[in-house]
Amino acid sequence: MLTVKRWRADAVIQFCGSLMAGFFLGSLIIGLLNQWGVAAFRLPDGFGAVVVATLSFQGLAWGLITIFLWQHELTWPEAFGWRDPQRTRALRLALLMVAGLLPVLWLLQALAVTVLTRLGWPPEDQTAVQLFESAHSIWGRLYIGWFAVVLAPVAEEFIFRGMLFPFLKQLGFPRLAWFGVSGLFALIHVNAAIFVPLFVLALALTWLYEKTDNLLASITAHATFNAVNLVLLIAEPWYRAHYHLPAS
Repeated sequence: MLTVKRWRADAVIQFCGSLMAGFFLGSLIIGLLNQWGVAAFRLPDGFGAVVVATLSFQGLAWGLITIFLWQHELTWPEAFGWRDPQRTRALRLALLMVAGLLPVLWLLQALAVTVLTRLGWPPEDQTAVQLFESAHSIWGRLYIGWFAVVLAPVAEEFIFRGMLFPFLKQLGFPRLAWFGVSGLFALIHVNAAIFVPLFVLALALTWLYEKTDNLLASITAHATFNAVNLVLLIAEPWYRAHYHLPAS
């Protein structure tokens, strides 16, 4: 069961406000440099734009997490569950949950793509997928892989599960904490085809965090989900070439 997290309202507001400001500043920088014709910032796949976009949200979140924990006199190991004696059990449960949930999420995404296509709104690939596929250098792909498996899971799990969920729940809004925060998590990925799968994933990650009281468990599940999808993305061209299949 989740222990009480005594997050200060002013610290939560400062965190969210700073994160939004960083995101908009990053977007402004990207837009200006793209308008000025800087090659690395040509949208949508300029590598400079990718770096600024990721660092102005998930990267900034790492710094804000450090400040947030300092405000509450906590260390990273304490806040993330590294010192939890039940850590191994929590991580095992995280991996089992992902193994059982992945087929469900893939099915939900396939259904969403089918429905949207029939409605005349064929969805585009997720931005991260487009960026990975368009990355021409090994360093670009390594950066996107590091972002997907390390940078984003840590930042997003702290924001949505570690901070917002317990804060809203303890304010007396449990439904908003469960469904509102999960909906926001799915919404920030800005892709209609994956909204429902990510909403379900967010609910599962919330359940895992509440069940284990260990943020490292939800981070592990999130990172594993991203890693599996990244491996499949890498393997797809080889598989199609090896078996002489047409590209999708």
